Amino acid sequence: MAKPKFKQRCALCKKNMVVIYSFRQFPICTECQMKRIDKPIKDPKYKKLLDIPQKLYEESQFLRNIKEAYLRFDNLTANQVAAFKKVVKELKEKPKETVEPAETEKKEKKEKSTS
Repeated sequence: MAKPKFKQRCALCKKNMVVIYSFRQFPICTECQMKRIDKPIKDPKYKKLLDIPQKLYEESQFLRNIKEAYLRFDNLTANQVAAFKKVVKELKEKPKETVEPAETEKKEKKEKSTS
């Protein structure tokens, strides 16, 4: 079952709108979160793991949350590391979609209604 979504202003900058899935989720936009996770990593093990292209962090809130957790606690669990590697691999292999499926459905509905 799909969770309800709603938009809320970013709690830090108060400019950008963020899609929220739960009332417990902290509303933070991509720009503000990227500023928070743009800190140097000293541990060589995690430096190698977390050194992925900036674009992947911008695409995935999950990856940003994992890096933020590392910066906050200076450690990750084995499950977090495994999930991080899996998501990075999937995002690198994912073919680039130029148009989202939801957008094509909206366009099709508009075309049907105009005809």
